[in-house]
Amino acid sequence: MLRAFCIVFILFVTIQIQAQVPSEAEKKTIFNDSLKKVEFLSNIGVGYFPTKYFKIDLRSLFKLNQYEGVRTGLGGITTDALSKRFRLNGYFAYGFKDQTWKYSFGGGMRLGQLNSNSWLNYSYTNDITETGSSTFLTDKRFFSFFEPRLINISLFHKHLTHAVSIEHKITNHLLSELRFAVSDVTPTYDYIFVLNNQEFRRFDQSLLKLSLQWSPFSVYEYDDKRLVEVKDGYPKFTLQGTQSIKGLFKSDFNFSKIDFRTVYQIFHRNRAISRFTIVAGLAVGETPLTNLYHAYPNNINKTTILQRFTVAGLNSFETMYFNEFFSDRFATFQFKHFLKPFEVTQWFKPQLVLITRHAIGDMNNIDRHQNITFDTLDKFYSESGFEINKLIFGFGLSFAYRYGSYHLPVWEDNLSFKFTFNLTF
Repeated sequence: MLRAFCIVFILFVTIQIQAQVPSEAEKKTIFNDSLKKVEFLSNIGVGYFPTKYFKIDLRSLFKLNQYEGVRTGLGGITTDALSKRFRLNGYFAYGFKDQTWKYSFGGGMRLGQLNSNSWLNYSYTNDITETGSSTFLTDKRFFSFFEPRLINISLFHKHLTHAVSIEHKITNHLLSELRFAVSDVTPTYDYIFVLNNQEFRRFDQSLLKLSLQWSPFSVYEYDDKRLVEVKDGYPKFTLQGTQSIKGLFKSDFNFSKIDFRTVYQIFHRNRAISRFTIVAGLAVGETPLTNLYHAYPNNINKTTILQRFTVAGLNSFETMYFNEFFSDRFATFQFKHFLKPFEVTQWFKPQLVLITRHAIGDMNNIDRHQNITFDTLDKFYSESGFEINKLIFGFGLSFAYRYGSYHLPVWEDNLSFKFTFNLTF
């Protein structure tokens, strides 16, 4: 009797275990569902909502700035399901304050085999760009619900741009992009660039750019014949050269630029993170303000602290006022130390971030830039502060103080108090 009971018990347990173990078909289904979920989240992480043939660009849906007011639109790029050899991309947007449509359309053709990361691209763009901003062609897409600095920017220039580029991965650790663009540029503000007694209120540019991004310590592996980064290694280095060619396609100016950035992160055993960022740029020749540098300021020109209470940026100078400084050569250093989150409860884990930022720069031929007033960074700019992030729903608070050579006479004007928003996918 006992033996029979044991046999029945063992059979029962075996049946239950087998019932809980997925079959090969079920395993395959679970695996495919997991891959789809991972792919969906990875697309969301870089700002795309994927459908079968088209990925919607979430960054084009809504923006807000001082010139356009509310900007809304739609854009995206085709997927491999439509074609692995070709891709189409574009967007359109409307600014309710300037009451103007902006748009871009283009496409790319893969060079080489289907798993190649080399592309030949073309685009035509009618849009606006922040004056003094400098971006790297090889930068990865970054997506957050909104771009904090964008809300406060007031100085833009319009451009109609035809661009042809070649993306090529030289090695797993070295990305490159070569781009040639012809642009018709018109500042949206009252600006005159004076060169050889000639005044330019709008101008044509032919720009050749080469951008290189080197990540020597990142780790890459093949996933379904595609090379993906499985470990984000530091330091990273980015170098970009720009040459404006006078006379080519009616280009008005000759100038050269070189931009550099390095980012280094230290991951401590106590879950704290230290991040160092150095950015530098040099422009030589007949360079209009649109192509010069600012140090990514993020303080609006208002009288009181509460009037200046807006959104802190991710890598911007919070006490530096918009359009306060421009340079044709500059360097910035930023240090952030992210302390281990305070685990108050399971859902409430605020994090303290200690920050210090410094900048230096200068400008030759400042008299070429008319109808606009600004200073240079030749004395060394400094600010320090801290953030308390993730207080509620991704929101936090930011405090910074301006000191040193550019300390202002009124104490309150040196202080920045803002909220942060760091919830990203």
